Amino acid sequence: MECVFGLVGNGFAIVAADTSAVHSILLHKNKEDKIMTLDSHKLVAASGEPGDRVQFTEYVQKNVSLYQFRNGIPLSTAAAANFTRGELATALRKNPYSVNILMAGYDKEAGASLYYIDYIATLHKVDKGAFGYGSYFSLSTMDRHYRSDMSVEEAIELVDKCILEIRSRLVIAPPNFVIKIVDKDGAREYGWRISTADA
Repeated sequence: MECVFGLVGNGFAIVAADTSAVHSILLHKNKEDKIMTLDSHKLVAASGEPGDRVQFTEYVQKNVSLYQFRNGIPLSTAAAANFTRGELATALRKNPYSVNILMAGYDKEAGASLYYIDYIATLHKVDKGAFGYGSYFSLSTMDRHYRSDMSVEEAIELVDKCILEIRSRLVIAPPNFVIKIVDKDGAREYGWRISTADA
């Protein structure tokens, strides 16, 4: 019952993800961080099969780092998203990854951006997006309350509304969420929304 969602505000992008590691009817852990830092100004929130999710996001992270090491300049968020889409498209015809990605980033020229990349290598630049069963509730909540000129405080309030909707309406709702933000100051963890601690 994965839930990953994100939005772009005025000069920043926020992504949030549940932190449950689940297989079938078993909950393995409550503190699985599904949002990876690609570089100083990029975040990747991923959902999907745990093995594919971890392997593919690490693969993208290392290749983005390799590009920066070889060329001396980092990839833009758009370039990183297109690279990711290309790798998913190539794998789709060989050994496909079951992974869906929201890539958030901040570039000096372009500002904050959010890219939606699904398991069949569809790429879209979006203002708000979501994956998983929680998307039914988070997308409708964001459709109602989202504005492109939101401040960080307003965006966090909207993220908390989405989490509340997921927790109150989804039959098997994930208890814990992690929230990360990227802006001109870089990518960083904003906070956790915890209702169940690990035993």
